Amino acid sequence: MRPVNADPTRRAFLLQSGSCAAHLALAASTLPPSLRIRWPRRPLGHVVALEPFGRLEEIGPNVWALVSTPLGGDMTTLSNGAIVAGRSGVLAIEGFFRPAGAKWLAEQARELTGKWPTHVLITHYHGDHVNGVTGYDDGGSPPTIRATLVTRDLVNSKNQPADPARAATLEGAIVVDPATESTIDLGGRLVRLVPKSGHTASDLVAIVEDPRIVIAGDLIWNGMFPNYVDCVPSRLARSVRELRVEARDLVVPGHGPIAKTADVDRYLAVLAEVERAARAGKQRGQSAAEAASGYTLPASLGDWTLFTKTFMETAFAAWYRELAAS
Repeated sequence: MRPVNADPTRRAFLLQSGSCAAHLALAASTLPPSLRIRWPRRPLGHVVALEPFGRLEEIGPNVWALVSTPLGGDMTTLSNGAIVAGRSGVLAIEGFFRPAGAKWLAEQARELTGKWPTHVLITHYHGDHVNGVTGYDDGGSPPTIRATLVTRDLVNSKNQPADPARAATLEGAIVVDPATESTIDLGGRLVRLVPKSGHTASDLVAIVEDPRIVIAGDLIWNGMFPNYVDCVPSRLARSVRELRVEARDLVVPGHGPIAKTADVDRYLAVLAEVERAARAGKQRGQSAAEAASGYTLPASLGDWTLFTKTFMETAFAAWYRELAAS
């Protein structure tokens, strides 16, 4: 598959950033038009706002999910996110790729709830989830940011180019303990913050009850093959299993449409199949690149948008690293 309309300078910068932004930017430049159209799928909830970069769906009482649809080329948000409201507070989840994305979600929160976000949660350090966090500062009273110390440090050390304003915003963040579950009280609504790891060294999941909605960050992907660039694969699969998604639950994945139990089960099957294939390739004495070059996911696992073979190679390489260390 030959890239179309790829900007080599921009491509090199995004790859250097080492985040899901690179993963999705390359997708936008290489994906056939037919798949770009099919990828967003139908919304699960009631759509309350629609933009070229994504749609905002009401998926529960005072809970809205932003499903980003960046493959048309608009990378304002890139990642999915969410708004959760209580009587006295409003939580926005993710900082997105550009400040315009965070500002847009905050404006939607104010239109829907009457309040600018009072809290912001960053699930992990990748640029498409945090680089635009300063957009929340445009509403008068800046919200309280929550992130783990590992996430904050990785943003400052890895997300390039450096951004002093972003660093200053994150410097004032409330540090979430990566070993202990905590909560945010929004007034009549508690949001559980569950620390995990696997996609990166420090991932956070937000869980709302009644109905149970899991905002999973990039621990879970739906219909898009996941980015393994920082992954410890066995830890990733364990973290997803530990979330124990039940039949009535909804999941806001890091990328792709809103998921249900069957979607999460299918995702776990993809993770298990990648493990099986990577182990088999290593046993045959192949390099990760060699094993990945001749591999495709079984049709029984359904449609997964795999943009180039590079991403499968990254997944195999992650398994090879883990197997070599064991």
